[in-house]
Amino acid sequence: MAHKGSCHCGDITFEVDGEIDQVMECNCSICSRKGYLLWFVPRDKLRHATPEHHMATYTFNKHMIQHHFCLRCGCAPFGEAKGPDGNPMAAINARCLEDVELKSLKTVQHNGRDK
Repeated sequence: MAHKGSCHCGDITFEVDGEIDQVMECNCSICSRKGYLLWFVPRDKLRHATPEHHMATYTFNKHMIQHHFCLRCGCAPFGEAKGPDGNPMAAINARCLEDVELKSLKTVQHNGRDK
């Protein structure tokens, strides 16, 4: 199934393929402040529909995850990194997906604060 998503103002739009079986709610400093609900997919399932120059990128701590956000509205729809297996992956902010009922998703808690 293809899902469409965007930042708040629409400068960043994207599509991602897959079934959302669960989302992760992490308590690390950035995830808790931004309110992320993350859905992880292989990177090749994410397609940017707008030019990458519309995005800024923020990294912190170990600089492993590229947190992308909109230059205009500041919304952060996804990030990119390597998964535990070393393969490229994308962390999609489910709050930025169209037509997804967040209450219906299984939410798994992750203790990123203590990592």
